[in-house]
Amino acid sequence: MRKVKTVFSVIFLLAVMNTNAQSNIEKQIAEKVEQLRKAMIDGDSVMLDKLAADNLMYRHSGGHIDDKNEFVGKFASGKSDFVTVDLEEQKIQVINKKTVAVYHNLNAKTNDGGKPGEVHLFVLLVWKKQGGSWKMVARQAAKKV
Repeated sequence: MRKVKTVFSVIFLLAVMNTNAQSNIEKQIAEKVEQLRKAMIDGDSVMLDKLAADNLMYRHSGGHIDDKNEFVGKFASGKSDFVTVDLEEQKIQVINKKTVAVYHNLNAKTNDGGKPGEVHLFVLLVWKKQGGSWKMVARQAAKKV
């Protein structure tokens, strides 16, 4: 009976540790997504460069694919000018200790090229732990219909 209790205690402890680790990863990623949201509004090329992986692939809702340089450059130049960005219904899915998927609805007011507009998108972000930091390796946007 003592061995059974010990086994159950170890299993319980491992489950709690795994839940805490997953919760910590979710918190880290939520912070990264918030940093990304702010950097997009501010056109902060330093922060965008820091958050995006060198091999970033971003597929726009219209089908165009940006690499990291295009992604950062569009915000830094004001070509992509977000006035507001609201993220709703965010779900963070920890795939493993080094890969996380984030799903959310993005609603934003824009001023691209001085022309006011709005965008409403479903967005998928993929974050990967690289060199001790979480980096966005992929972003996929789809228009809400």
